[in-house]
Amino acid sequence: MKTGYAYTITEYLRNPEVRKQLIWMTGSGAVCIFLCAAFVPVSVIPVLLMWGSMGIFHFSVSWSRYRRIAQTAGRIDRILHREEAILIEKMEEGELSILEDEINKMLVRLREQNLELQREKTYLSDSLTDLSHQLRTPLTSMNLLLSMLGEENLSCEKQFEYLGKLKRLSGRVEWLIDVLLKISRLEADAVVFKKQPCSVAALVERAVLPLGIPMELKELEFCVDIPEGLTVNCDPGWTGEAVANILKNCAEHTPHGGRLTVRGEQNALYTALVISDNGEGIAREDLPHLFERFYKGKNSGMESAGIGLALAERIVSRQNGMLRAGNGKNGGAEFVIRLYRS
Repeated sequence: MKTGYAYTITEYLRNPEVRKQLIWMTGSGAVCIFLCAAFVPVSVIPVLLMWGSMGIFHFSVSWSRYRRIAQTAGRIDRILHREEAILIEKMEEGELSILEDEINKMLVRLREQNLELQREKTYLSDSLTDLSHQLRTPLTSMNLLLSMLGEENLSCEKQFEYLGKLKRLSGRVEWLIDVLLKISRLEADAVVFKKQPCSVAALVERAVLPLGIPMELKELEFCVDIPEGLTVNCDPGWTGEAVANILKNCAEHTPHGGRLTVRGEQNALYTALVISDNGEGIAREDLPHLFERFYKGKNSGMESAGIGLALAERIVSRQNGMLRAGNGKNGGAEFVIRLYRS
């Protein structure tokens, strides 16, 4: 083992335990030699030789042990200061080898925790940057509209137009904050899902209700193919939120006069909800990043925030489910929600 550290005799003798052992052995040896000289003079030399050999053996073993401990301590210090990598040494018998093994495990764990903290710090920083960017855009537009509303001789038509835009922008800011708070609660495991048997048809009906007007304006056809009596064990409020976000994403990427389809399936393992559209589909390079927070795909619009699908994925996964995205056989995006029955 290359330690890069020389353990000297001075450091060895500086150890208080070694000094105590040296004093004890010297004292006990002197007493034994004195007693032998007083009562059995002939046995002094054998006793002296035995005492010397035992002392040499003891201190050589002690030297080796303390040298190894000092090398291990120096190596730990270098690892903690990032001057040396963690290496798995060959395993040997003995308490010191076991101690080194446990210390190696502890150092690996500490290194992993440090890397995890660094990742969380970077993630938090990136999230705050993305959040400030997402909120800055509508807030800047709102400030601009407010300044325009303060202009003199502004017609009533323009006032109503600007007020309508302000209302839409304020609604967007409120939605952004609401979704981000929900994602934060999910990622912090601060949400307790209240699972109960729910009608899949009723779940879809509640989820699509807020999208009625936008879908009507785009003249979208909404097709539902859910077997009668199909149920799923889930939290209806949160699961409805996930379905609504997926439907909203599909509606935004479906052309005027297009079609949205929701299909329900069930087998012995899970209940599945397949949501698809006949739009342009999902670009291949976007598929691996589709559920990342603030990610905007190749075909995303200006109003897209990139958090709706991220929220849906976290809701489904926290309920022992899986959300998968892809493209259908006949084109268009296809999202599959699987909620397992166990």
